[in-house]
Amino acid sequence: MVLQGVLLSASLEKVEVSGVLAPVIFEKDSTLPITSLQVIFQNSGSIEDKSLSGLARFGANILNEGTKKLGSVAFANELEKSAIGLSVHSGTETFVIELSSLKEKFAEGIKLLKNLLKDPNLTDESFEKIKLLMKAKIKKNESNFDYIGSLNLKQMRYKDTPIGHPFDGDENSLNTLKLEDVKKFINEHIVLERAIIVIGGDIEIDEAKKISKDILSTLPKGKNEPLVHFKGIEKVDKKEIIKNSEQAYIYFGAPYDLNISSDDVYKAKVGSFILGAGGFGSRMMEEIRVKKGLAYSVYSNVNFNKSYTDFTGYLQTKLESQEDAIKTVKEVISSFVKDGVTKDELEQAKHFLLGSEPLRNEKLSQRLSRSFFEYYSGFELGYKKKELEKIKSLTLEELNKFITSHNEINILSFAIVKK
Repeated sequence: MVLQGVLLSASLEKVEVSGVLAPVIFEKDSTLPITSLQVIFQNSGSIEDKSLSGLARFGANILNEGTKKLGSVAFANELEKSAIGLSVHSGTETFVIELSSLKEKFAEGIKLLKNLLKDPNLTDESFEKIKLLMKAKIKKNESNFDYIGSLNLKQMRYKDTPIGHPFDGDENSLNTLKLEDVKKFINEHIVLERAIIVIGGDIEIDEAKKISKDILSTLPKGKNEPLVHFKGIEKVDKKEIIKNSEQAYIYFGAPYDLNISSDDVYKAKVGSFILGAGGFGSRMMEEIRVKKGLAYSVYSNVNFNKSYTDFTGYLQTKLESQEDAIKTVKEVISSFVKDGVTKDELEQAKHFLLGSEPLRNEKLSQRLSRSFFEYYSGFELGYKKKELEKIKSLTLEELNKFITSHNEINILSFAIVKK
């Protein structure tokens, strides 16, 4: 891909720090005088909360409080005066520190990042502040029916696993949590052995590697652990949560037997687009909204992660239409698995997925994110281009054979928030 005469392609490099070869994903892009960096820690997200729900999110929030020396306000002022973006967040599997700025201010940003890693604001004052904010969020979520439906579906399908707990925590876990728990989490997970550097922008490769090594040198070596893959329940289930809701919020999910690193993932993406991820024109939307008028919007998708893979979806409908909507969801999915898709549906899906690809790679951040997930999923960098070629040459027979082999998406569980 060529943009304004600058070749845009990511490369995988390695830097050695304390005997550890750390991966560095790099892409040069001099179209704007901007540089960005992510330090991503594997197996360090909410999946590592263990018995303390919300621990990873708490750790990310407290690191956003700046350094102990400057405090949150003064640290934020240092970032603001140089227009530097520095933030920390946790996902299901990863813990991420992001830095971005104009090229001329990047050295200052690196200095502040290193100070944060060396001297995080792990004080009683910051701890109590974050606890208060997270409790307020939990309280707010009590009236967020989408959150409630999604959480209950996850708890139902992944009961007694690290996937099936509230990543924001709950009242009990936050009351139990101590500052020492947060310190222990950070000391065990923000370590060299788990780190991946993603860096790009108006910067040369040698400088990027030097910066990466400089940042990683501030981290303890620590240790990494293999990421466990969890399977959700494989039985039909249903749970109703009674709230003062004027509509029925219906969340549904089922197992999906396909690994994130499988060569068949592209077939799952095409099938998922046709079934419910493609918006208007998808099977779900046509049958449930257009033909029956049961919902304003309905969506389904296949979710690929290292720790779990599943099929999920949601819709909202009138309270009196709940059972009809659920029945129709089941019928649409059953017909999809039994009969597959039509030639016209496949061609439309190809047209959109191939035609919209440039829009998903306009920004440096989008391309770096794509390169990271290629590496993280076990593919070589640039695999996305090969995947698009596979989609282009996918035949109707190949796709329908794949679709009919995944009858497990009929094993549906429903979490319904209703009055």
